[in-house]
This record gives sequence, structure tokens and C-alpha cells, in this order.
Amino acid sequence: MAVKIRLKRMGKIRAPFYRIVVADSKTKRDGRVIEEIGKYHPTEEPSFIEIDSERAQYWLSVGAQPTEQVAALLKITGDWGKFKGDKDAKSTLKVKEPKVPFEIDASKKSVVKPKAEKKEAPAAEAPAAADAEAAEAPAADAE
Repeated sequence: MAVKIRLKRMGKIRAPFYRIVVADSKTKRDGRVIEEIGKYHPTEEPSFIEIDSERAQYWLSVGAQPTEQVAALLKITGDWGKFKGDKDAKSTLKVKEPKVPFEIDASKKSVVKPKAEKKEAPAAEAPAAADAEAAEAPAADAE
């Protein structure tokens, strides 16, 4: 059986992402696979590439042939160099910078009232309204 390491397309029409899979060369592109060894998201900036290096090395060592695109990805992650015997092979993968956590600007005043203030306001109005009704009631009795 000829085994290939290739991409399995997933996602929507104009938003593709791929899984790096090991499959028989005679199966369909998105058909049955032997093992999934990674992910590739080309639409992100920079592209997201995640490959299980240990499994990729194993499949290359037992004779699995990578497609052109997968070979390019393996070169970027440094796995192809390791397989060919280059001890200095390292990843040249660009990593997305982490998001800066949101910080509240202390100089600006909040538009939303805290819950405690909201609860106090109706409670303060209710007794005032009850007092006004109580004041009117004796006046009605006097008439």
C-alpha cells in the first residue's frame, strides 16, 4: 500500500482550513484516513501550522511520501530537515502575537450604573410614594 501525507480540506467555500493526514494514495482527498497528524489554516495572518513532529517523523521513516504542499509545511516546521539528517534543523514558523488584554480607562466615567445603585433608586422612590398616599388618605377621611 502506497501511503501519502497530504492535506484534507475542510471549512466553508471561501474559508478553507486543512488537516494534515496520512492516507492511502488511492483514497479520495477528503475520504478515509489512517491518522491525522496536524492542522493548517492558510487564511490566518500569519498562517497557522501545527504538526505533531513525532508522528510526522515516524510516517516519513516508514516510507510515507508527502505531497508538495505538505513537504513545504514540513520544511517550515523543521521536520523535513530532521528527517533528512540535519541536526541543526529548526522551525522558521512565524507565530501570531498574543492579544493585549483589555484594560479599563480610569479617566473615563462609566456609562452603566452599578447594580447596587439601580436597586436603591426604586426602593427610595417607593417609600416616598407610600408616604404621599398616606398623607392623602387622612385628608380624604376628613372630608
